Amino acid sequence: MALRMGCETGMKTLENKRIVLAVCGSIAAVETIKLAHELRRRGAEVIPVLTEAACGIIHPDALTYACAVPAITRISGMVEHVLYCGEGGNADLLLIAPSTANTISKIACGIDDTVITTFATTAIGRGMPIVLAPAMHESMYRHPVVRKNLESLPALGIDVVPPRIEEEKAKIAGIEEICLYAEKALTRQSLKGKKVLITSGSCREAVDSVRVLTTRSSGKMGREAALEAFRRGADVTVVSNTEIHGKIPCVKNISVTSAGDMAEAVLSLPAPDYYVSAAAISDFSPVRSAEKIHSGKPVSLELKPLPKLITQMSGRGSKIIGFKIGEDAEEAGRRLLAEEDVILVAANYPETMGAKTGEYILLTEGAEHRVSGEKDAVAREIWDAVL
Repeated sequence: MALRMGCETGMKTLENKRIVLAVCGSIAAVETIKLAHELRRRGAEVIPVLTEAACGIIHPDALTYACAVPAITRISGMVEHVLYCGEGGNADLLLIAPSTANTISKIACGIDDTVITTFATTAIGRGMPIVLAPAMHESMYRHPVVRKNLESLPALGIDVVPPRIEEEKAKIAGIEEICLYAEKALTRQSLKGKKVLITSGSCREAVDSVRVLTTRSSGKMGREAALEAFRRGADVTVVSNTEIHGKIPCVKNISVTSAGDMAEAVLSLPAPDYYVSAAAISDFSPVRSAEKIHSGKPVSLELKPLPKLITQMSGRGSKIIGFKIGEDAEEAGRRLLAEEDVILVAANYPETMGAKTGEYILLTEGAEHRVSGEKDAVAREIWDAVL
């Protein structure tokens, strides 16, 4: 039996990575100060590059300050494009954010006449990871040639971060989404082509017209498991109460309320490659009162047991990752591991529910190891153990 203690507390997901942040002449360039700060917060070194048009919107000194590295506004005798993006170059990722329709079309057609297109030409030739975040008016985004050029970029090895269509604009994606795409581009795609379904967070069971039974689950573990699966290349669907826990970026979100809603949503979908049962799904449903229960007097509730969704998922062909919480979590986890298709169980204790950190015992056939720390780091350990 293997036993390993601990995992890192939280993750610097871009630690030791050097990212060239290329900024085009879109008004969305004003967002790049925050973007640069967030990339650095996640551990990256950021090299700012601005076109002449971008310099008319945001001063190079602002990005120099944000990145603590002098901004590049032209190709000099130092051949910066080769230094960072050429063969043997010392950058890990070229991130073009925001990217205008002009720059998108030039890159797609191999035109090289700005500092950013020179970096892109060099990076494409090297085969290094490239992420591009479009930003423009919606009418420009709908232009058939621009659309065709955008659709041609993946064949060049470029990941495109979908824009937000709002107020007749194809606005640049949010900073978290852009950072997640950057992380994905720099992560081994061990789940590429796989479908991952995750149930996450708490369910609510109606007691009367105003009251519900629920748990302290924050949905944090399910969220981090989903984001780590996305980084590793999976097509991820999350079923949760988005009104309570919020939507998770870069994945498909299906919103539900009760355990019955969750089961119906999950069982209506094709069986995924992996099912992660990270939700605190209700074990009981109260017999609902037809009207609001009056306060001031003792009340007895009748609770009816609900079917186990993880048992209903067994035998459908998915590899299942389960969670068990309670004072007897390890023993209960071993029993769950005996269920058909269950390949890993993360056993943990009640104090973990709703907390940012936790201690888990990861149980697999014939082995176990203990991990503790923030839940993003735990999620990485879980996927490492599975894969």
